[in-house]
Amino acid sequence: MKSHSRGNNKVLESVSGLVPLLAFPLGLALIISWSHDLLEFFLLEILVNNDREMVNIFVNTDNVDLCVFKVYSRGLRTLMAMENNNEYDVALATNTIGIYNILNFAKKCLKLKKLLHLSTAYVCGEKEGIISEKAFEFGETLTKTFTKLDFKIEKELVAHQLSQLGETKTSEAAINATMREFGTQRAKHFGWPNTYVFTKAMGEMCVEQFKDDVPTIILRPTMIVSTYKEPFPGWIEGLRTMDTLIVGIGKGKLPFFLGIPTVALDLIPGDMVVNAMILSMVFGEGGMIYHVGSSIKNPVYISEIRNYIHRYFIENPLFDHKKENPITVHKIILLQHISTLNIYIAIRYLLPLKILEMVVSLPYLRCYKDVYAKNMRKLQTIMRFIQIYKPYVLFNMIFDDTNCEGLRENKVKGSRNLELMETFNFDPNSIDWEDYIINTHIPGLIKYVII
Repeated sequence: MKSHSRGNNKVLESVSGLVPLLAFPLGLALIISWSHDLLEFFLLEILVNNDREMVNIFVNTDNVDLCVFKVYSRGLRTLMAMENNNEYDVALATNTIGIYNILNFAKKCLKLKKLLHLSTAYVCGEKEGIISEKAFEFGETLTKTFTKLDFKIEKELVAHQLSQLGETKTSEAAINATMREFGTQRAKHFGWPNTYVFTKAMGEMCVEQFKDDVPTIILRPTMIVSTYKEPFPGWIEGLRTMDTLIVGIGKGKLPFFLGIPTVALDLIPGDMVVNAMILSMVFGEGGMIYHVGSSIKNPVYISEIRNYIHRYFIENPLFDHKKENPITVHKIILLQHISTLNIYIAIRYLLPLKILEMVVSLPYLRCYKDVYAKNMRKLQTIMRFIQIYKPYVLFNMIFDDTNCEGLRENKVKGSRNLELMETFNFDPNSIDWEDYIINTHIPGLIKYVII
């Protein structure tokens, strides 16, 4: 896989060369564009010959990285490898401008039948209650502003910011930090909690505004976790979604966290998302939006997840870095309000750290300087995690999946093909969360990521 520098990370900026696309017998092709190690991908269902023989489709392209993968062999791997990159220039190029360009690309595919855009359910921002499967209007914001949301203006602002940073010969690390902060500022200005969901929302707006006659489907998965069955249970790459919390608890480094015990954490296994992608391409209708999640059909609550994680590590403890002593775990404290969190941190951490800071300033006690630095880094890490997870653990979002249920019931089950229903299962009702988290997800996380 190629890794592009910031200067070359435009995603599908123009169309002029020759790139072959393979249409597989089922008419499914996974088209991937990548930029700065961040993957954004789409499914195109190609209308092939009536006998569904494999065909080649050639499209004029230029300066574009495109590759076609069979959905299950590599598509799932790609899905699990997606990152929430918070650098605004990269996120905007991938999640928004890339969508605009792929639409222009799709319009040149004369035999194109459908285009599937993979978004995220959390484009809704920090809302509570039932979140419907409805589209954004172009330029829509989640808060009242005097400026209209326009991705082309955002692109110009990013270019200006990068130009200024380039003139001052700023280091790459400083540029990354500045662009992360700039993205957060722009997201919050328009009502979104972070850069990722903000740029994803603009991507959806592009789909609705510029699709013209292209039949499009938007799929919004919730919090993607390890596989339920395929290619094997518990498979995952890297720390995703709630996995950082699991590792923190298992290693005894997360004594507290922000979260309301009765809030449902909407989880969905990665292979079920892929199944929904495939079946929405086969049975879905253009213009539809599908929420793929579990909160409305089979919710699992934060308090339950905490108990499952605690129980697992009590029975199957991790060991220290010398692999000699089992790590003792405690059930983490859930703080339900930001104000409560701030008071707890001030009394439990900031006050002792302030005293320690004064102590290490004394010449004969400077040996404790490393202790101060280590504990300060630990607190800062926890606070970064809290900022990332705040929209998901404080707001009781229930994602309506009426359209998705219609896809399952009317189309898939209506086909009366039992093998199809079993092979491409994406029904959250089939998941026993206690069994899945304790016997599948955490063991898979330890096997494929931690060890």
